[in-house]
Amino acid sequence: MAEVSFVVLDRCTRLAIHAGPESAAVIGAAVGVPLGDAPCRATVVTDRAALWLGPDEWLLLAPDRDAPTLTADAVQALGDRPASIVDVSHRSVAIEVCGPRATDTLNAFCALDLDPHAFPIGMCTRTVFGKSEIVLWRTAGDTFRIEAARSFVPYVLACLEQGSLEFGS
Repeated sequence: MAEVSFVVLDRCTRLAIHAGPESAAVIGAAVGVPLGDAPCRATVVTDRAALWLGPDEWLLLAPDRDAPTLTADAVQALGDRPASIVDVSHRSVAIEVCGPRATDTLNAFCALDLDPHAFPIGMCTRTVFGKSEIVLWRTAGDTFRIEAARSFVPYVLACLEQGSLEFGS
Protein backbone atom coordinates (compact mmCIF):
# COMPACT_ATOMS: atom_id res chain seq x y z
CA MET A 1 0.00 0.00 0.00
CA ALA A 2 1.18 3.51 -0.79
CA GLU A 3 2.19 5.67 2.14
CA VAL A 4 0.00 8.44 0.73
CA SER A 5 -2.30 8.81 -2.25
CA PHE A 6 -4.32 11.66 -3.64
CA VAL A 7 -7.11 11.72 -6.18
CA VAL A 8 -9.38 14.37 -7.67
CA LEU A 9 -12.94 13.61 -6.57
CA ASP A 10 -16.09 13.69 -8.68
CA ARG A 11 -17.97 16.95 -9.11
CA CYS A 12 -20.29 17.98 -6.33
CA THR A 13 -22.72 20.73 -5.45
CA ARG A 14 -21.25 23.49 -3.29
CA LEU A 15 -23.26 26.24 -1.66
CA ALA A 16 -21.63 29.18 0.11
CA ILE A 17 -24.01 30.14 2.90
CA HIS A 18 -24.00 33.23 5.13
CA ALA A 19 -26.82 33.33 7.66
CA GLY A 20 -27.68 34.20 11.23
CA PRO A 21 -28.76 31.48 13.67
CA GLU A 22 -32.48 31.53 12.83
CA SER A 23 -31.92 31.52 9.07
CA ALA A 24 -29.20 28.85 9.42
CA ALA A 25 -31.62 26.54 11.22
CA VAL A 26 -34.22 26.98 8.46
CA ILE A 27 -31.63 26.40 5.70
CA GLY A 28 -30.26 23.32 7.46
CA ALA A 29 -33.73 21.80 7.72
CA ALA A 30 -34.42 22.54 4.05
CA VAL A 31 -31.18 21.02 2.75
CA GLY A 32 -31.15 18.00 5.06
CA VAL A 33 -28.05 18.76 7.13
CA PRO A 34 -27.86 21.10 10.14
CA LEU A 35 -25.56 24.08 9.77
CA GLY A 36 -23.63 23.44 12.97
CA ASP A 37 -22.40 26.08 15.38
CA ALA A 38 -19.21 24.34 16.54
CA PRO A 39 -16.23 26.30 15.17
CA CYS A 40 -14.19 24.58 12.47
CA ARG A 41 -16.31 21.43 12.48
CA ALA A 42 -18.23 19.62 9.77
CA THR A 43 -21.71 18.24 10.22
CA VAL A 44 -22.42 15.22 8.01
CA VAL A 45 -25.77 13.61 7.24
CA THR A 46 -25.59 10.73 4.76
CA ASP A 47 -24.08 12.24 1.58
CA ARG A 48 -24.24 15.93 2.58
CA ALA A 49 -21.89 17.97 4.72
CA ALA A 50 -21.96 21.48 6.16
CA LEU A 51 -18.49 22.84 6.95
CA TRP A 52 -18.37 25.70 9.48
CA LEU A 53 -15.89 28.21 8.03
CA GLY A 54 -16.56 31.21 10.23
CA PRO A 55 -19.23 32.90 12.29
CA ASP A 56 -22.45 32.63 10.28
CA GLU A 57 -20.60 31.05 7.32
CA TRP A 58 -20.76 27.50 5.95
CA LEU A 59 -19.78 25.54 2.86
CA LEU A 60 -22.44 22.98 2.03
CA LEU A 61 -21.30 19.95 0.01
CA ALA A 62 -23.82 17.63 -1.64
CA PRO A 63 -23.91 15.18 -4.55
CA ASP A 64 -23.90 16.79 -7.98
CA ARG A 65 -27.33 15.30 -8.72
CA ASP A 66 -28.80 17.62 -6.05
CA ALA A 67 -27.71 20.83 -7.81
CA PRO A 68 -31.00 21.61 -9.61
CA THR A 69 -33.12 21.81 -6.45
CA LEU A 70 -30.85 22.40 -3.46
CA THR A 71 -30.57 26.19 -3.71
CA ALA A 72 -34.24 26.60 -4.62
CA ASP A 73 -35.34 24.48 -1.63
CA ALA A 74 -33.23 26.56 0.76
CA VAL A 75 -34.37 29.90 -0.66
CA GLN A 76 -38.03 28.86 -0.62
CA ALA A 77 -37.78 27.73 3.01
CA LEU A 78 -36.15 31.01 4.03
CA GLY A 79 -39.04 33.15 2.95
CA ASP A 80 -38.13 36.73 3.84
CA ARG A 81 -35.47 35.84 6.45
CA PRO A 82 -32.06 37.39 5.71
CA ALA A 83 -29.35 35.10 4.34
CA SER A 84 -27.06 34.60 1.38
CA ILE A 85 -26.99 31.30 -0.53
CA VAL A 86 -24.74 31.15 -3.56
CA ASP A 87 -24.09 28.11 -5.76
CA VAL A 88 -20.28 27.99 -6.08
CA SER A 89 -20.12 24.46 -7.47
CA HIS A 90 -17.88 25.37 -10.39
CA ARG A 91 -15.28 27.44 -8.54
CA SER A 92 -13.59 24.56 -6.67
CA VAL A 93 -12.32 21.04 -7.12
CA ALA A 94 -12.07 18.47 -4.33
CA ILE A 95 -8.95 16.38 -3.77
CA GLU A 96 -8.81 13.46 -1.35
CA VAL A 97 -5.48 12.82 0.37
CA CYS A 98 -5.21 9.57 2.30
CA GLY A 99 -2.76 7.11 3.76
CA PRO A 100 -0.50 6.79 6.79
CA ARG A 101 1.68 9.69 5.53
CA ALA A 102 -1.19 12.02 4.56
CA THR A 103 -0.48 14.43 7.41
CA ASP A 104 3.24 14.50 6.66
CA THR A 105 2.56 15.15 2.97
CA LEU A 106 0.14 17.97 3.78
CA ASN A 107 2.53 19.47 6.32
CA ALA A 108 5.19 19.84 3.63
CA PHE A 109 3.14 22.82 2.38
CA CYS A 110 0.74 23.59 5.26
CA ALA A 111 1.85 24.84 8.67
CA LEU A 112 -1.21 23.63 10.60
CA ASP A 113 -0.72 21.08 13.38
CA LEU A 114 -2.49 18.09 11.82
CA ASP A 115 -1.92 15.74 14.74
CA PRO A 116 -5.25 14.02 15.47
CA HIS A 117 -5.35 15.64 18.93
CA ALA A 118 -5.08 19.12 17.41
CA PHE A 119 -6.99 18.48 14.18
CA PRO A 120 -9.43 15.61 14.87
CA ILE A 121 -11.81 13.84 12.50
CA GLY A 122 -14.52 16.28 11.45
CA MET A 123 -12.37 19.40 11.81
CA CYS A 124 -12.26 21.78 8.88
CA THR A 125 -10.74 25.18 8.21
CA ARG A 126 -9.59 27.62 5.61
CA THR A 127 -5.82 27.64 5.35
CA VAL A 128 -2.95 28.13 2.95
CA PHE A 129 -1.35 25.20 1.15
CA GLY A 130 1.86 26.44 -0.42
CA LYS A 131 0.58 29.65 -1.96
CA SER A 132 -3.00 28.50 -2.52
CA GLU A 133 -5.95 29.16 -0.25
CA ILE A 134 -7.81 25.91 0.45
CA VAL A 135 -10.45 24.45 2.71
CA LEU A 136 -9.03 21.44 4.55
CA TRP A 137 -11.31 18.85 6.18
CA ARG A 138 -10.22 15.70 8.03
CA THR A 139 -12.85 13.14 6.99
CA ALA A 140 -11.24 10.08 8.64
CA GLY A 141 -8.14 9.21 10.66
CA ASP A 142 -5.72 9.40 7.76
CA THR A 143 -7.99 10.94 5.12
CA PHE A 144 -8.38 14.60 4.25
CA ARG A 145 -10.44 16.51 1.71
CA ILE A 146 -9.02 19.63 0.10
CA GLU A 147 -11.31 22.12 -1.61
CA ALA A 148 -9.10 24.20 -3.93
CA ALA A 149 -9.90 26.87 -6.49
CA ARG A 150 -10.15 25.26 -9.91
CA SER A 151 -7.28 27.32 -11.32
CA PHE A 152 -4.97 26.26 -8.46
CA VAL A 153 -5.61 22.50 -8.70
CA PRO A 154 -2.54 21.76 -10.89
CA TYR A 155 -0.39 23.67 -8.40
CA VAL A 156 -1.92 21.90 -5.37
CA LEU A 157 -1.45 18.50 -7.03
CA ALA A 158 2.19 19.38 -7.83
CA CYS A 159 2.75 20.32 -4.18
CA LEU A 160 1.16 17.06 -3.01
CA GLU A 161 3.39 15.15 -5.42
CA GLN A 162 6.45 16.99 -4.15
CA GLY A 163 5.45 16.46 -0.52
CA SER A 164 4.93 12.73 -1.06
CA LEU A 165 8.33 12.09 -2.73
CA GLU A 166 9.98 11.59 0.65
CA PHE A 167 7.80 8.54 1.21
CA GLY A 168 8.29 6.92 -2.19
CA SER A 169 4.63 7.44 -3.14
